[in-house]
Formats: sequence, structure tokens, C-alpha cells
Amino acid sequence: MIRCVSGGEWYLSPPDTTFHGILLRLKDKKMKKSVIQAVIFDMGGVLLRTEDSSPRERLALSLGITRQALEEAVFLSPSSKMAEVGEISEAEHWKIVLNQLGVPEEEQISFREAFWSGDRVDLRLVEWLRSLRPAYKTGLLSNAWDEARNAVQTRFGFLDVFDVSLFSAEVKMRKPDERFYRLILERLGVEPEEAVFVDDFPLNIEAASRLGMRAIHFRNPDQALMEVQDLLNHRST
Repeated sequence: MIRCVSGGEWYLSPPDTTFHGILLRLKDKKMKKSVIQAVIFDMGGVLLRTEDSSPRERLALSLGITRQALEEAVFLSPSSKMAEVGEISEAEHWKIVLNQLGVPEEEQISFREAFWSGDRVDLRLVEWLRSLRPAYKTGLLSNAWDEARNAVQTRFGFLDVFDVSLFSAEVKMRKPDERFYRLILERLGVEPEEAVFVDDFPLNIEAASRLGMRAIHFRNPDQALMEVQDLLNHRST
């Protein structure tokens, strides 16, 4: 029963007896009874962030464009989307983008290296994730190109904190595709309602929520940690 207000008076309205209303109540009841078993994080913009923007600023200046325009060319271009689902390689994507930007071929490798040089891993978040095991299962769900796993592990070496790590190019699907979420849930052996998911893109958060996961929009490390910890402190809410 739901309390409603009409003309300043309170009364009890009957529950929504439509099929949709019944499904929503069943979903809410299931989530309230579910115990959290897994914590899943996004990588770029969450665990791995560009803390020093000066290298990209310099690269953009050398091309006569803004840093935002450079980042959009690298991350939001059609070839980037193709690379994220393994239709082309990361090397092919970079070649397309840098050729379009007019970067000479002999400078393209150093350009790529400089582009990533301002990225830093959030060690506090990594160690916090490590501390969750074995009480909780941990997962990484990232839209990333085919060289990402090797590059991240070689440079930062934090993938060992995850029970399961999935990169979109390796499985040929990307967020917000529901199948990508279901794949990591299956690999972790948990139901959607038993998982917390943290990501910095609203579309990815909305997709996870629709599936039944407890989704948290990452804005900054302190906010995300507080919200995840609050859920874990009330494992069955």
C-alpha cells in the first residue's frame, strides 16, 4: 500500500496491479533480500585516471587543436568504437586517428607514449579492492582495446586484485551492451542483485541498474568509496 496526498489529505492507495507494477515489486523485493557477493569496477576514468593533463595539452597544441578535440578523436571516433569490440586492432585505430590528425608516421609511436604519460593508477582504490577478498569477489569491466591488458599489467600491475577482468575487445562486446554485464556476472558466479557496479559514464550506470545491479556513478574516489562501503556495511538491504 502506498500513501498518497490529494487535496492536503492522506489516504492509502491500492498497489499497482498491472503486470509492470508486479514485476517492479518483485524486483525490489528480490534486491532487498539479496546479499552482495561481488564488487565490479570500471577502469578508465575510475581506477586509472589522467591526473597530469599537460602531456595531452602539449600534443594538442602541436596539432593546433584543443585537448578535448584530441581526446574525442582518440576515444570517441568510429575507429575507437570498432577497436573496443575487436573489429580492428588498437594499432590500426591509432594509425587511422594519427593519420587524420596529420602526425608524421615516424612520430606516431612517441605520440602514443606521450598521450598516456599523464595517467596514474589510484593505489588507494586498488588496495581497498584487494582488501575485499576473499569476503567478496572482485571484477573489472572495461571498454578497452586489444592491447589494454598487456599495457596495464606491464605499466601498473594491478590486475591481480580481480577475480575476473574483462576487456571489451577480447570478448567483442562493450558497455552498455547487456551481454557484457551478464558475462562478468556469469564468470563471477553471481546474480545481478548480488553485485555492486562502479562506472563514470551515466549510460553504463543506467544499463547496469536496468539489469538489477546496484550501480554507483563514480564522481571522485571518496564519494565512490563511501557509497560502495555503505552498501557493503548493509550487505542485505
